[in-house]
Amino acid sequence: MRNNYYITVNAVMEREHNTIYLFYKNEEGEKQRRIIPVEKIYAIYCYGNVTIKSGALAYLMRHGVVVHFFNKYGFYEGSFYPREKLVSGDLLIKQAEHYLELEKRMLLAREFVKGAIGNILVNLRYYDRMEKGLQEEIATIENMMNEVEKANDIKQLMAIEGNTREAYYRAFNKILPPAFHFDRRSRQPPANRINALISFGNSLVYSTCLTEIYNTQLNPTISYLHEPSERRFSLSLDVAEVFKPLLADRVIFKLVNKRIISEEDFRKEMNSCLLSDTGKKKFLQEYEAKLRTTIKHKGLRRNVSYQRLIRLECYKIIKHLLGMRKYKAFRIWW
Repeated sequence: MRNNYYITVNAVMEREHNTIYLFYKNEEGEKQRRIIPVEKIYAIYCYGNVTIKSGALAYLMRHGVVVHFFNKYGFYEGSFYPREKLVSGDLLIKQAEHYLELEKRMLLAREFVKGAIGNILVNLRYYDRMEKGLQEEIATIENMMNEVEKANDIKQLMAIEGNTREAYYRAFNKILPPAFHFDRRSRQPPANRINALISFGNSLVYSTCLTEIYNTQLNPTISYLHEPSERRFSLSLDVAEVFKPLLADRVIFKLVNKRIISEEDFRKEMNSCLLSDTGKKKFLQEYEAKLRTTIKHKGLRRNVSYQRLIRLECYKIIKHLLGMRKYKAFRIWW
């Protein structure tokens, strides 16, 4: 089994023969060397200032390891993406066709939004059963769900998605303690603790979705809800909308409500609030545990990990594009 690998220190990655080493200093300032088991690695997430020598990078690419980079705010910066091996000209044409024809594009875009809203509602109903008093927010978001089918273009869909998120994040104030109060969404940089957690989690889900898309025949630059543009893999944004409530949001709720992460795990920097190194490690540890969590799949009738659910979602999109089965976005059923 190949695993995700997280680097949270400043380091240099070098290759010696067929072995990759990570050179860094520990907290005491002592030089350390660690072997990176490339054959056992699925994807690498770099949160420190990591320099990768050309020989090491070539070796990682040869083994199909996607390397993601994040800045000091925890925002996704970019990826080293290995040469695509799973290419399909027919699928690429179908992807472009479904983007260019509005009716086909809207069908997919609507389903991404419905999947996201449906999973948001699952989260809210769970906490409403714990007497958090979320009936008003749930009713508002249920109305948003009803508006999805009425939307005539992408702008209207994006507006519905944005209004849903606004109502959802307001509900965080009833789910989380006052120290993690949500006022408004601020991104670059995040203004307070809850915005720092949301941004950190969303970037992780985006990059995880990109890794899964890479392992299919889908082209990550052709998307349907978000506009394709230069310098980003916009299909990852589409798929991430569906999975953020399951992966990012549930991790945040657990970390805060179980006091795994506290006010001491953040640092103020000018007008921003950032996770400390300790806070990042706590988040990444819980996020990886969430990805490895398994659930019995209703269709496959076997246990699959949460991360595997994303790959299965990509396969569903492929089947839709090829006219095999209409796409229905993932819904949390447990």
